[in-house]
Amino acid sequence: MNIEQIVMRAMRDVAELSDCRLIDPIEPDTLLLKSGLDSLGYAMLVAQLEEELGIDPFTELAIKVYPATFAEFVAIYAQGLEQTRD
Repeated sequence: MNIEQIVMRAMRDVAELSDCRLIDPIEPDTLLLKSGLDSLGYAMLVAQLEEELGIDPFTELAIKVYPATFAEFVAIYAQGLEQTRD
C-alpha cells in the first residue's frame, strides 16, 4: 500500500469515527476544506497517521504553509517518511 492509499484509508476511517461524510471521489487537487472532514477530523487524521506511520510531519518538518489539497497533504507525509529513512 503506498502513502496515498494509506492516507485515503485513514481519511475514511476518521470520517466514519467522526460521523463525517467524505466527498467522492477525492482527487489529488481536492481541497482539504472541501473533502468532508472538519478541523477535528484532520486532527484525528494526523494522530492516526502518526500512530500508523510513526511520524507527525507537521511537528517534525519546517512546514511554513499548511497543505491546501489532498496531493499536498500526501506529499508532506511522503517527505516526512523519506526524511526518516535518511
